[in-house]
Amino acid sequence: MAHYLIGDVQGCDAALGRLLAVIDYSPSRDTLWLLGDLVNRGPSSAAVLRRLMAYGASARCLLGNHDLHLLAVSLGVRRAHRGDTVDDILDAPDRTAMLDWVRRQALALGARLEGHDFLMVHAGVLPQWTTAQTLALAAEVQDVLAGPDWKDFIHQMYGNEPAAWREDLQGDDRLRVIVNALTRLRFCTREGAMEFNAKEGLDTAPPGYLPWFEVPGRRTAEEDVTIAFGHWSTLGLAEPQNVFRRARLWALDSGCIWGGQLSALRVMPDTAASHILIQEACEPTRKPF
Repeated sequence: MAHYLIGDVQGCDAALGRLLAVIDYSPSRDTLWLLGDLVNRGPSSAAVLRRLMAYGASARCLLGNHDLHLLAVSLGVRRAHRGDTVDDILDAPDRTAMLDWVRRQALALGARLEGHDFLMVHAGVLPQWTTAQTLALAAEVQDVLAGPDWKDFIHQMYGNEPAAWREDLQGDDRLRVIVNALTRLRFCTREGAMEFNAKEGLDTAPPGYLPWFEVPGRRTAEEDVTIAFGHWSTLGLAEPQNVFRRARLWALDSGCIWGGQLSALRVMPDTAASHILIQEACEPTRKPF
């Protein structure tokens, strides 16, 4: 049985199919861990969802900002952007089944794979959060999205404030900070105040901000856990083999939708890092930011 971690697919079903053929993936034997942004911008968002739904428990999926955007567009909370490609979901006869499946996926996953502890998120983890706290906070949002009041929450989900986490946050403000950290975060201050405009590489941090994983005293850095995340394609595109890695940190958005590649990283029992299997993906359509 093998475990494969895969970054942002973004509707590139043909690329995903080719990649799974390369790794000889079998849902009866192996498990996929997909790090969010399953849909949008690529040509076949509905096909991606139908594929993953058919895999059942053999495909463990996170929600990214594009997946939440799909839910918002489906409710009329947000207008579709010019580059969106989710009409194949919204116009499909099985639209309701796909949207219900999306809103029941996780915002963070913790797992022990091949003897190593993993925390998986789409975007980032605030520096004051532990692994256990991150999973607990993600579960708060997941419960709302899977519950009867999910539409009300989507109407209140958007916004950049509060910019930082506080333990006394309640209601929509509390949930909004959790969603922003787990699905949008790239840069924050040492105190954990988030910034959402900068989207390029590590050297583009606004004054006073750092990449979230470089904040001194980050609590997850003190734990024996490897964090795997997607969202930040300009990290992957700048690194050898299109994957950005540091000790106990894997960034796995290797720019599929930007003309890059889709990558599967296999967890191995001896190293926690593995050989990286790469399959060329979509044709470039726009800049990766």
